[in-house]
Amino acid sequence: MEDNRKVSFFTEDNEEVIFYVLEQTKLNGTEYLLVTEDINAEEADAYILKDVSEEESLDAVYDMVEDDNELEAIAAVFEELLEDTDIVTE
Repeated sequence: MEDNRKVSFFTEDNEEVIFYVLEQTKLNGTEYLLVTEDINAEEADAYILKDVSEEESLDAVYDMVEDDNELEAIAAVFEELLEDTDIVTE
């Protein structure tokens, strides 16, 4: 994304981590974000976050996607959206 939108993510230890949103998509009614901590790196770790907030909530709540099947499916969607990007899941 051109606007370098940022989101705050809080770890289980309540430590804040700032991520840059690379892309977002919606699949089966669920919003997903592809994020990274380093927007300028040629190769960087990226994470897929899933919106788990209540439908009527004004604030979005995201969790890391941990299910391998879901991760593979969403990674494939993001790879198509970002034509010049290869996503390797680990």
